[in-house]
Amino acid sequence: MRGYDSQTEAIFAYVTPESFIPKTHPLRAIRTMADEALKGMDKLFDSMYATTGRYSIPPEKLLKAQLLMILYSIRSNRQLVEQIHYNFLFRWFLGMSLEEKVWDHSSFSTNQERLIGSDVASEFLSRVLAQAERKHLLSREHFTVDGTLIEAWASIKSFKPKDGPPSAGGGKNETVDFKGKKLKNDTHASVTDPNARLYRKGKTKESKLCYQGHTLMENRSGLIVKTQVTTASGTSEREAAKTMVKKLPRTTRRITLGGDKGYDTADFVKELRSLKITPHVAQNDTNRKSATDGRTTKHPNYAVSQKIRKRIEEGFGWMKTIGRIRKTMYRGIEKIGWQLALHAVAYNLVRMKNLGLGVT
Repeated sequence: MRGYDSQTEAIFAYVTPESFIPKTHPLRAIRTMADEALKGMDKLFDSMYATTGRYSIPPEKLLKAQLLMILYSIRSNRQLVEQIHYNFLFRWFLGMSLEEKVWDHSSFSTNQERLIGSDVASEFLSRVLAQAERKHLLSREHFTVDGTLIEAWASIKSFKPKDGPPSAGGGKNETVDFKGKKLKNDTHASVTDPNARLYRKGKTKESKLCYQGHTLMENRSGLIVKTQVTTASGTSEREAAKTMVKKLPRTTRRITLGGDKGYDTADFVKELRSLKITPHVAQNDTNRKSATDGRTTKHPNYAVSQKIRKRIEEGFGWMKTIGRIRKTMYRGIEKIGWQLALHAVAYNLVRMKNLGLGVT
């Protein structure tokens, strides 16, 4: 018997967002772990806000909304707030009732600015990792480092001579003739994002205004433990690696650090050894002698590190395709560093969920 299309637009329903979410939905485990991490950050949040005045958007909701933005590839704060209006799943994840008023996108962006430049993102990351450590999922001795390019939010047309005359009109999208001109970072800079640098990964690749994002991964579960953003250069990957590895809590045993051929330089390997770190970097012996000698490569652990180190690319791939960090929405190292740290949090939560954490 045919069913008839009866439209009922006005109805009272006594339901909660919880009743709409399946018990097996993957966001349940992610929300459990995120809420546990945020509970321990009250003192940090209290130190960032005044004790009088109008109430702001709770920082816990700001961070969880950013997680939704990353997990569901939402491209802007405006679109995120719009989805929270009508998406029951998003309201449930944020702990909002169906009647609760959603913030304006401009208020959301303004409140978010307070968190950028603080220790919130790195603290959030460390507290998420603490849950994995309690379940013995983190390695304290074996790590891998790598870097990737993050395209800047600036056009190549904004890359102009530092000592050149100001633009003679032409509007916001003026015509620029680059033919026969050499664009160099020491003589040119972007007027849109001065920290962005013109860089390319290889001789056959296109030069772009970009930054470099760096991550440090522990080798047991493939979780990201440290992140850093730097200007793009030929040495920034090795410099960032030394900075991140020095921040690791050290045990009495030596640790190993895996990496690709770009880290196989005499100075980098020597400095790692001075820090009591065994350099498990891939040998770059094309047309030269590798700095990683037989003292390291003869051990079975070196072969294991070379196999596992490639897993760090999974994090970059996820953050660029799902998290949409391939081209950043922010300008400046500080903001992009905050963005990368939150992407690491989201990636770790997904990976930890797949490992069985947060499931009740």
